[in-house]
Amino acid sequence: MLYQITDGTVSLGGNVILDHINFEIKGNEKIAVTGKNGAGKTTLLRLLAGELELDSDDKRTGPGIFCSRAITIGMLKQQVFSDDSRTVEEELLSACPPEDVYARERFAYEKEYDRLFTGFGLKREDKARPLSSFSGGERTKIALIRRLLERPDILILDEPTNHLDIETVEWLEKYLKQYDKAVIMVSHDRFFLDQTADIVYELSGKKLVKYSGNYTYFREEKRKRIRIQQKAYQQQQEEIKRLEELVERFKHKPRKAAFARSKKKAIERMEKVEKPMKAEGHIFTGDINPLIPGSKWVFESKHLFIGYDSPLLELTMRIKRGQKIGILGPNGAGKTTFLKTAAGLCPPYKGEYSLGNHTVIGYFDQHSAEITSEKTVMEHFHQLFPSLTEKEVRTILGAYLFGGKEASKKVSSLSGGEKARLVLAELLQSRPNFLILDEPTNHMDVQAKETLESAFQAYTGTILFASHDRYFMKQVADAVLIFEKEAVMYYPFGYEHYLEQREKQGKHETIAAQVKAEDQALIAGMRAVPKAEHHQLREIPTETAYMDWKQRLAAEALDKAGKNVENIAGQMDKLWIRMIQSEAFWAETIQESPGQGQMPEAEKEELEKAAGLEKTVGLEKAEEFRDMQAEYTRLEQQYQEAAALWHQRCLEWGEAALDWT
Repeated sequence: MLYQITDGTVSLGGNVILDHINFEIKGNEKIAVTGKNGAGKTTLLRLLAGELELDSDDKRTGPGIFCSRAITIGMLKQQVFSDDSRTVEEELLSACPPEDVYARERFAYEKEYDRLFTGFGLKREDKARPLSSFSGGERTKIALIRRLLERPDILILDEPTNHLDIETVEWLEKYLKQYDKAVIMVSHDRFFLDQTADIVYELSGKKLVKYSGNYTYFREEKRKRIRIQQKAYQQQQEEIKRLEELVERFKHKPRKAAFARSKKKAIERMEKVEKPMKAEGHIFTGDINPLIPGSKWVFESKHLFIGYDSPLLELTMRIKRGQKIGILGPNGAGKTTFLKTAAGLCPPYKGEYSLGNHTVIGYFDQHSAEITSEKTVMEHFHQLFPSLTEKEVRTILGAYLFGGKEASKKVSSLSGGEKARLVLAELLQSRPNFLILDEPTNHMDVQAKETLESAFQAYTGTILFASHDRYFMKQVADAVLIFEKEAVMYYPFGYEHYLEQREKQGKHETIAAQVKAEDQALIAGMRAVPKAEHHQLREIPTETAYMDWKQRLAAEALDKAGKNVENIAGQMDKLWIRMIQSEAFWAETIQESPGQGQMPEAEKEELEKAAGLEKTVGLEKAEEFRDMQAEYTRLEQQYQEAAALWHQRCLEWGEAALDWT
């Protein structure tokens, strides 16, 4: 145990912030601390950094904080350097331990310094610049580099990804995974936590709860624990109610008074199950279906150039009904322009595109949330959907976290994130079949994002969206479009699969080449688009890749089901041979065979001879035969189930083949 807090309490200004918490750090664990704003995360970090002390507590035995040895702790803050006139070189080398420029330790320090400096996207010539010449984001990078160079036993990071671009954040994720010291981090970037943390502590209600896993595991496990606790709470409340009814019924009857008192004491002695806190987000369990399904192909473009005064890039692609495609790319790459073009809000620079029959678009961007109204949320929503009853309106709004008092707020008083959530709720309630979304979760808290992720997962229509939130991209997108270097790459799998392939790519090899080399079985139809076409979908044509992938998955499932049927049939054949070779088989056959009088005389003599073996079989062989019979019956049942599954897989493969044609 490197560091441990036992039964610790921290108060500030007379208010208890942390109430009898337990916290521990082992070895080089990477620990994430999560919780709502104002829950006390910063207070916990300050306690770990030694800036705060535990309250004196008569109930606690011992000091409350234990360290296995003398340790160093470094905390990254949104800090201002003491002397902005110093150069980066002077600032970072001032922490270098040995003054001897030829010392081995100094060599290792400067080597790591160069690695970190370039890894965070800074140029070598920037080392000579004064700190005052850097932007706020760049200064945060430099402060983080200094903390990492100090290599404390416990590194504390408070929002380390602020002001960092995606490439730098990804580099930091890889670095922290390999970092051989303990790290404690607080961040609103859920994907960053998912990639780096192996322990999560949730701070809620002044208490800490530990989860052994990354952020995704924490969310799933928390929901599971809430369900279990809710069930236990309801069962106990029902039992308490039953006992109270017995007490009330018999307390005035002399002969039953003792019985009533015993039940009352049973209630008092009962260890009460706390009522679980309501889940912070909402999980949609049923499908959200469009009012009109629409045609098979939602969007088609051929040599479509997008842009305003000049073309940004060219796309030739098709989007099939039900696809959920996320768009990745740096600012200025054309993501928003493409979304506006697809929505009909911006004319194409050149070329053409078309929407499928009966396609109904629901469009959202940051301007969509600029709504002002003196009506309450309830009144505003009901006015848009007058056919709904008040109860139905409240139920729908509650699902989008506008329950209770939230529904009585005036629309004009809502924050930007709350207005965006309300508009998205309106969009989903109107049930279009093609959603086009530009940064739908900007300025939203984690609970709102997870609610909308669940809603978009439940939505069965088509979604085309752009988002900088990598976790949101991971949860919603089943394919991605990558905009970069005036070109577009379509990747027919999810965001995580894309990252894995990109990680595997060689120094001089494109992701498309990696996919072609490793996933040829899944995407057999990949081919290069002619070089003359600037959009060049990097060897992965949209529909070819998608349909080959779909048909291949169906074929794999069919092949697996067929092999399972063959395997069970083979086991049955082998067992049948063993059975007919056993003495007990013939003894049982002669006993159970009807109509022996009609048998030929020679066969009858043979069977009668076999029947005589019944006396010589013995109990052990008879039991062995009965076991074989039971096993054969079990295999017969398995064979029927496997054959039914194989039949279903045949139908699915046939459907995929029809789609392809």
